[in-house]
Amino acid sequence: MNIQNRQSEPLCAEPVLSMFEDIDFSQLEKSLLRPRTLINHLLVAGVSVVTLAALVPLFSVVWMLVFKGGQNLSLAVFTQLPPAPMEEGGGFGNAILGTLFMVAIATLISLPIGVLSAVFLAQSKTESGFANTVRFAAKVLTGFPSILAGVFAYGALVLAMGGYSSIAGGVALSILMLPTVMLTAEEAVRMVPLKMKEAAIGMGATNTQVVWMVLLPTALPGILTGVMLALARAAGETAPLLFTALFSNYWLGTIGHIDIRQPTASLAVLIYNFAAMPFENQVKLAWTAALVLVLMVLVTNLIGQLFSRRQIQE
Repeated sequence: MNIQNRQSEPLCAEPVLSMFEDIDFSQLEKSLLRPRTLINHLLVAGVSVVTLAALVPLFSVVWMLVFKGGQNLSLAVFTQLPPAPMEEGGGFGNAILGTLFMVAIATLISLPIGVLSAVFLAQSKTESGFANTVRFAAKVLTGFPSILAGVFAYGALVLAMGGYSSIAGGVALSILMLPTVMLTAEEAVRMVPLKMKEAAIGMGATNTQVVWMVLLPTALPGILTGVMLALARAAGETAPLLFTALFSNYWLGTIGHIDIRQPTASLAVLIYNFAAMPFENQVKLAWTAALVLVLMVLVTNLIGQLFSRRQIQE
């Protein structure tokens, strides 16, 4: 057997070598003298330069925020109230609390509506006219001007309730969060393998059980990614809150009691107000608040990226 194998090796190698007889391997070597290689290197260099140029404004803004905002960063800015004009010190603890509270209200409104709508869109037939209309409306809302969401909440809630409130601010932010949550959750539900749904149905599960016990748990990382992205957008919005929550120099409530029917401070509006003031202390606080807001958005986006990578790995 060994002799036969050794004799057969050259026979198998000869046809393989004959396949490359007409190929000039020297032509495959890279050389800048060849036009195709030279053009390739020039294009790669051009794309690299353009990419670096596009990153310059981003890193310059980040550097400016860190340089100017970090100078006034301390524990006091997280625990104290905004200072009055000509007053030193102070902070924006109430604005951080108000931002988190209104974003939480927006999440409570947009999350169940967005996820349930996503399940309906993912499970509906492709030729369903109603589903296509809902999907188209959600895509239109992704480019909806944020100030119009504030105007809508102002007419629907502020005028009806007789004043600015954190509830109106949360509703305005939920309008901006809803399309992101809905479209991202729909894609996550569609990515669930069909065999998992068929296996659940084969075991006798109803459609409701398939959704709650198979689809949503499997698509959870993708759904959370959309929620994190929507939270990052809502936390940085200013225009809707100017029409709904306005601003306040006081805490949202006392210990054990939160008054959600009063004007509420937020980081975005505080930056807008303090940046235009002629007082140096307020301008410094605006830079520090901008740095804190950027860090909050950055952390939220990083969490969303972690959930997205987890879904891809699974």
